Amino acid sequence: MTARTSDDPLARRVASSLLVPALLLAAASLPAADADKRGCTITVSAGEFDRKDTPVSFVLPDAAADLAKTAAITDEAGAAVPCQQDARKQIWIILPELKAGQSRTYRLSSGKAAEAPATVEAVKDGGVVKITVDKKEVLHYQGEKTELPKGYEPQYQRGGYIHPVFTPSGKLVTDDYPPNHKHHHGIWTPWTKTEFEGRHPDFWNMGAKTGTVEFVALDDTWSGGVFAGFKARHKQVDLSAKPEPKTALNETWEVMVFRAGGKKYNVFDLTVTQECAAASPLVLPLYHYGGTGIRGNRSWDGKANCEYLTSEGVSRADTKATSPDGPPARARWCYMGGKVGGEACGIAMLDHPDNFRAPQPLRLHPTEPFIGYCASKLGDWKIEPGKPYVARYRFIVADGPPDKAELDRQWNDFAKPPQVTVK
Repeated sequence: MTARTSDDPLARRVASSLLVPALLLAAASLPAADADKRGCTITVSAGEFDRKDTPVSFVLPDAAADLAKTAAITDEAGAAVPCQQDARKQIWIILPELKAGQSRTYRLSSGKAAEAPATVEAVKDGGVVKITVDKKEVLHYQGEKTELPKGYEPQYQRGGYIHPVFTPSGKLVTDDYPPNHKHHHGIWTPWTKTEFEGRHPDFWNMGAKTGTVEFVALDDTWSGGVFAGFKARHKQVDLSAKPEPKTALNETWEVMVFRAGGKKYNVFDLTVTQECAAASPLVLPLYHYGGTGIRGNRSWDGKANCEYLTSEGVSRADTKATSPDGPPARARWCYMGGKVGGEACGIAMLDHPDNFRAPQPLRLHPTEPFIGYCASKLGDWKIEPGKPYVARYRFIVADGPPDKAELDRQWNDFAKPPQVTVK
């Protein structure tokens, strides 16, 4: 079986609109001069779910596209609404609150865009991108190779991952280079069991020296009043190829951190696009982990110190779900958490319904703080030349114990966003 890729109309839609909640646009025909004079109305409909602090995006009709250059948005009371345009000419706002079945209309006109009370900033510091909301750290992206802990073998050194990740109160929820799994790194996305041109590189378990992931370039960073983020490139390299290593996959990461949630939670999106770097496919046989993972805070190590919860109600006590040989545990979202400094906190990963084999199966480690989505757990498949594999995830990082109702609500915002009509 092959992944849903660019030959599939759905995949083409996903690949062409990375990091964007699905939009519904209805643009009236409008002469450009009139559009600039009268502006546009933007109607956001909640649909069947209650909304709160929801990232919403929309695209202006061609006739009014010039408005985006100096966009100013006001709500129904005439108050300014912070907005920000991304590289794909989409304008983003944060919808404060809207009940199911209700709608709200905004007006966009030419003028000075409203400034958010505080900024979301992505700052490059050497080989690291540090992202803050209200001057508080949310996450770091480690581009260049990071420093190895003392005594670690050189093959474990790598970059191209997210660590550290913090809650709004500053609690650390990820780990890097843990002694019992030296190749684990915060949030990272290599494949494990593979076949490439007759060889079997393992890009995950770097100690085997058959595969690795290398940072290529940081292509862009952006900051603003609504979101901040970056675009970076990696490559998954087959070290077993002779006479020299050969790149099997080229990988692009796009990350957006939103100014949403206030002091309650941090929210960011990761879109991973992987494309064959050669004329050969990357075959991905049945295996129980690989693709994406989160390594939790080191204090959560040990079965009694870490808590799991999925959208289907699976906990760490479910020995079948945590066993590599057990039936695949599939879920729309998965939470991992524990205590840091004596207080509960955690991180949840939300799986987008357009992802291949969604809801993707989970790897839930039985004794260590590790969770991850792995499409390979449902059987053999492959990434083929000319058919990019695209995976989208949203992360919710919060203080306190897990809240299933809140995480269900967050998943609805991500997977079934408000509809937007532009006129």
